[in-house]
Amino acid sequence: RGVSVLAGACAGGGVQRGRAATALQRAAARVQPLGAVRLRSSSAEEDMDPKIKDLVDQIASLSLLEAAQLTDALKERLGISDAMMMPAAGAAPAAGATPPPAAEEAAAPEKTAFSVKLEKFDPASKIKVIKEVRALTGLGLKEAKELVENAPKEIKADVKKEEAEELKEKLEAAGGTVVIE
Repeated sequence: RGVSVLAGACAGGGVQRGRAATALQRAAARVQPLGAVRLRSSSAEEDMDPKIKDLVDQIASLSLLEAAQLTDALKERLGISDAMMMPAAGAAPAAGATPPPAAEEAAAPEKTAFSVKLEKFDPASKIKVIKEVRALTGLGLKEAKELVENAPKEIKADVKKEEAEELKEKLEAAGGTVVIE
C-alpha cells in the first residue's frame, strides 16, 4: 500500500518531475528507509510465500528516492501511464486492463490550455497596457501596474486558444509584446 501511495504521489500529483526529483533527493538524505517503521503486522504475513515476503521486505527497506525510481521503472516496464495512476471518479482501472496501443501513446495530444505572457511593452504606452491588463484580468490598479512593470509575466493561464488569441490582440494593440505558450 505504501508503494502505491508513493507511486501516485510521484506520478505527477501537481508537481513537476524536475522539482519532484530534486525534492526527493533532498528528502532521501534525511529520511530513514521505509522498512525502519513497522506499520502493521498481520497473520497473513505468516502464510505468505517466502519469495513474496522477501520482496516485500526489500521494497520496505528502500529509501524514498529508490522507491520513486522503482515506481518509474515498473510503470515503464508494465506500460502504465500517469493517467492510469490517477483514479477517475474514485475508480481504479480494471485489474485485467491491457496497456494502451503504442500508436495512441506516440500521438501527442493537442494542447487545449494556453498561457498568455506579457514579454515587454512600449514605455510610451505603459498606461494603456496597465489599463488593458486590468480590464482583462480584473486586477486592481496596483496589482496590474506591478504585473506590467515586472514583465515578462504571465497574464492569464489555462485559457482556450481563441481566448488567448483575443487577449494577445488586445494587449498588442495597447502596446505590449505578448507570447502565447
